[in-house]
This record gives sequence, C-alpha cells and structure tokens, in this order.
Amino acid sequence: MRTKIKIKWIALILAGMAIGAVVCQARDDDYEDLVSVVNFVVLKDDSGKPLRNAAVVIHPVDSKGKQERNGVELKTDPDGKARYDSVPYGKMRIQVLAPGFQTYGEDFDINQRAMRITVRMKRPTGQYSIYGDHSKEENQSKPPGNDSGTK
Repeated sequence: MRTKIKIKWIALILAGMAIGAVVCQARDDDYEDLVSVVNFVVLKDDSGKPLRNAAVVIHPVDSKGKQERNGVELKTDPDGKARYDSVPYGKMRIQVLAPGFQTYGEDFDINQRAMRITVRMKRPTGQYSIYGDHSKEENQSKPPGNDSGTK
C-alpha cells in the first residue's frame, strides 16, 4: 500500500515537472515575439550629416516613469547608425551623447517588430548667468547720448 502511494507521488511530481517545462518553453517563445529590432540614425542638426561614435544608451522605464538599471550602450558607426536586435516591448528611455553636442533624451514606446529612430543632435547654445557681469550688454542697449536721464 505504501509503494502505491509513493508511485502516485512520484507520478504527480513528474507530471508537475513536465507541465513546468512546457510553461517555460511557452514563455521563451513569447519572449521572442515581444522583442524589437531598433535601428538608430544619429545626425548633426545643422548639416544633416551623420554623427559617428555617438553613445546611444537604452534603459527600460517602469510603469511610474522611473528609469531602471539594466541599460545598454551602443556606439554609432561612421554612417551615424547603430542597431540593437533584442529591445523588449514597452517604454524605453533613449539617450544620445556626443562631445560638442547637447545631450538628447526621450522616452519611446517600443511596440513594433522593427523600428527606426532618427535623432538630430544640436550644438549647445549660449548660456546666460544671473551672476555674470552684464554691464557691457546694458550699455550697448542704451541709445547714444542718453546718459542716466540727466540733461
């Protein structure tokens, strides 16, 4: 009688393992369906020419809009192109960095088998500081001959 119970338990455990293997295989098949091939093209905004050796950083974004840790960094080739073959579906934060250009960042919803993302990198603009000496600028904006309101 005890041997029959042991055999039933062993059969139950083996059946559970078989079902687990089928479920894992199904998840692996689903995973292949839920990734995208993303092609990046990075161009200079002022000339439209490709920007080589720019860093393209890809980070998943959670449901609260917070960037997750496991990101990937790519480098553009001489044609300004980079490719990543297994980007999972969902929100991704794309950042592009290159010396002499403003950092680019935007969130994209990856929802197609193949996507192309074109980024136009801009040169930095002049900066204005509230702490700097702007007296030269003020003198240039006054009309000549009108000194501090005296006649």
